[in-house]
Amino acid sequence: MAPKMAMVSAPQPEAVEAGLDVLRDGGNVVDAAVAAALVQTVVDPQMCGVAGFGSMHIYLAEPDRHVFIDFHGRAPRSTREDMWESLIVRECDDGFGFVLDGQVNEIGYTSMTTPLTIKALCEALELHGSRRLSDLIQPAIAYCEDGFTVRPRVHAFWHQPSQAGRIERVRVVRDHPAAARIYLKPDGALPGVGEVLRNPDMGRTYRRIASAGVDDFYHGEIARAIDADMRAHGGHITLDDLATCETEHTVPLRGRYRGFDVHTNQPPGGGLMVLEMLQILEHFDLAAMGHNSADYIATLAEAMKIATVDKDRRMGDPRFLDVPVAELLSPTHAASMAGRIRSGTITHVPRVNAGGPQSKETTHLCVADGRGNFVNVTHSLGSSSGVVSEGLGFMYNNCMMVFDPRPGNPGSLAPGKARFSAMCPTALFRDGKPYLILGAPGGTTITMGVLQTILNVVDFGMSPQEAVSAPRFCATSDTIELTNRILRSTERELQRRGYPTARYAVSYMVPLVHAVRLRDGKLDGGADPAGDGMAMAVTIDD
Repeated sequence: MAPKMAMVSAPQPEAVEAGLDVLRDGGNVVDAAVAAALVQTVVDPQMCGVAGFGSMHIYLAEPDRHVFIDFHGRAPRSTREDMWESLIVRECDDGFGFVLDGQVNEIGYTSMTTPLTIKALCEALELHGSRRLSDLIQPAIAYCEDGFTVRPRVHAFWHQPSQAGRIERVRVVRDHPAAARIYLKPDGALPGVGEVLRNPDMGRTYRRIASAGVDDFYHGEIARAIDADMRAHGGHITLDDLATCETEHTVPLRGRYRGFDVHTNQPPGGGLMVLEMLQILEHFDLAAMGHNSADYIATLAEAMKIATVDKDRRMGDPRFLDVPVAELLSPTHAASMAGRIRSGTITHVPRVNAGGPQSKETTHLCVADGRGNFVNVTHSLGSSSGVVSEGLGFMYNNCMMVFDPRPGNPGSLAPGKARFSAMCPTALFRDGKPYLILGAPGGTTITMGVLQTILNVVDFGMSPQEAVSAPRFCATSDTIELTNRILRSTERELQRRGYPTARYAVSYMVPLVHAVRLRDGKLDGGADPAGDGMAMAVTIDD
């Protein structure tokens, strides 16, 4: 009998190795995902963290369990719909958040939603894992205390300039003293690529979690330290917010594409956008158009814009908004939108500007084994608040930035509300068995990268690595954004058809898609070459 294999794909080699070590040692896919995710919070500390949010897709073949643990951060209870209305400067150029006077929604103590990542990881382990959190957190503790080598993508984040109205990212590690003491050298300089960065305060916090349990973060000593820091600096998160915040356990949102069952996350996640686009595009022979031809790009761009307009107007937190899921996924809607595209109608997306390349904040990981089990999780800090509570070491999210500060809109502020997120850990099933799992970081572009990767595999027969590496484009505004590997002749044809375009010097475009394919017990995977990561397999005991 051939040996059984398991695979991890993620943007950080350290996280991949941590997951593989757990699998090799007899842990299951949930154990491996939790260990890998915790390492990610240390070695990519502005992409994700224990005070973040996300969406976790879990499938266990025996027993048959297929669930999402959604851990979207929610606005603190003190939130008011109109509390920032007088501070509005403008919408961010790309529609991903708002510019406010003083950037109070983007950086600092008022920019945070409830922290749920560590709670979600613990729940996944308690419900579906086989190992203890106190054991699985040890690799993360080691990276805190011994340090990790600064990788190119970590370094690039710190040097990212202001984009689309958002702040320059160096402020995240510079503006607040507790963060600066961790991330800046004594002379005030940033660590360089290859230098070792240590965070002993985070290590002590993680040791506290290992010994006292995750409840300590929400009800105990850590919670009281968080509450005291928030009170001292005008933060909105309170002890009551911590004690009452909860994850949501949901069933997957399902659709079909060319014979595959597609399973993704429910709103306020981005899965509805992915399914809507796929069902529109099923009306076209994409392969006959040719990959990244003018016809292909124009057709996909229209589907992207249609879904973006629907997202802006009709998608959000189902607790506060009646999201028309059945209507947007109906065959009638798909056929109508396909007819609109065939007629040559160009959809307009209200935006100030195209916005330019988006950053890659957020991270992702895929874990799968030859038995058909998988975990597919996207988690994030948004673009990071820059706040570290003295002595705790971890950074908080800044997810308040993406709420709409104008009252009366789908994304408007409200206590306990989650904002829309493009996160969409997605899986394709064939004949009842998982075939392809994938997801990505990358702001509003996440859904567009996941869409193109699915099409690359299903319509064009690419391997996962080929699919995540192929040239991509994006249309979340009237402008079609192109990487430098899209042919200029194709761009000229798109312009002739009336499409404004933006060409970027980069060869790869966000999001950083990661994927694993499962075929007859065999695994192959892909790690986006724009990141630092890898997809790697290990032999496991049957």
